[in-house]
Amino acid sequence: MVEQLDAADIDRVFHALADATRRDIVRRTLVAEQSVTQLAAAYAMSFAAVSKHIAVLAEARLITKRAEGRVRLVSADPAALAKVQELLRTYEDLWRGRIDRLDAILLEDAGVPASDPPSGPTEN
Repeated sequence: MVEQLDAADIDRVFHALADATRRDIVRRTLVAEQSVTQLAAAYAMSFAAVSKHIAVLAEARLITKRAEGRVRLVSADPAALAKVQELLRTYEDLWRGRIDRLDAILLEDAGVPASDPPSGPTEN
């Protein structure tokens, strides 16, 4: 599923999620669909500023907006968030592998054979 995100998509997602207000908007809209007006009322910033945050999230495809009459409703996109979660898992796997290799190198430098990992604390 991660293969469906190209480099530009990934950049947009990380940019969108880098801001605490945008992460909170995603959280709120995962719980329930909300109007832009409801979202704007939750923050100590202008309606225009909240609208810009929503636009960044929409551009990253993390939320969807729909019109119901004159009201614009916002909801998080669970499928898009699942892709982001999968992407983060691939980064986690990458870094865990690197840390494991670094641990092995440090153990080797300390003279501990790779087959004898250090034991945990012992009780006296």
